[in-house]
Amino acid sequence: MTLVAILLGTLTAGIGSVWLAALLSFGVLARYTQHMLSLAAGALLATAFLHLLPEAFESEVSAQALFTTLLAGLVFFFLLDKAELWHHGHEHHAPAHDADPHHADHAHHAHHTHSHDVKSGGWAILAGDSVHAFGDGILIASAFMADLRLGVVAALAVLMHEVPHHMGDLMVLRQTSGNRRIAVLKVTLAGAVTALGGMVGYALVDQLYGYLPFFLVMAASSFVYVALADLIPQLQKRASARETAAQIGWLAMGIALVMLTNAIAHSH
Repeated sequence: MTLVAILLGTLTAGIGSVWLAALLSFGVLARYTQHMLSLAAGALLATAFLHLLPEAFESEVSAQALFTTLLAGLVFFFLLDKAELWHHGHEHHAPAHDADPHHADHAHHAHHTHSHDVKSGGWAILAGDSVHAFGDGILIASAFMADLRLGVVAALAVLMHEVPHHMGDLMVLRQTSGNRRIAVLKVTLAGAVTALGGMVGYALVDQLYGYLPFFLVMAASSFVYVALADLIPQLQKRASARETAAQIGWLAMGIALVMLTNAIAHSH
């Protein structure tokens, strides 16, 4: 039953986020991208601090060990980002921030399409998507192994934070293929790797159940890093009072949505 839940959760997060991104990218809702960034940031932070970390700290593992894991996770994701920025910056002979496939800001991706090797950039994004999706699958599986409702909120948080990311990917891939359907298909296949990660995560966590708190803390560090390093800095670029109020409102809505999802899942 847990494996079925993991497969459903990973497919919903991995593929559902792509289809929702396509709807937003190619539809009239595209202008709400900034609001979705705020919503995603709130959801990620709420999932990390209200669910994943409390669940991990309820175990018998020492707080020192878990906090060390949290710190190591944050540093790891920072170094991973640096490595990708350096690699793609040299590969395309362009400023590093224009070639980063993991940034959710679709403006970065749009600028990247003007590089001299667009097709290579497209494949780099697909490769990055696949690796990222595999990792997301393992993290979702870890959450489901701890608690069903925890898995639900983790899958929901992954879905929401992947939407703005996939919107940028679709813009680049549409430039390389010139076809919306092909772009959506390619990103959908990459998103489906989330399910593969979920199955591997299920086998891994099942064998190493005693290490589950560390998996949960690593998941939390991933969500916190994405929220603070990728999403929130983009929101800080807009400074008007009205836009700031809207950002705070959508951020709070993201937190409330995670809490509501948890309450609904718990009631069942």
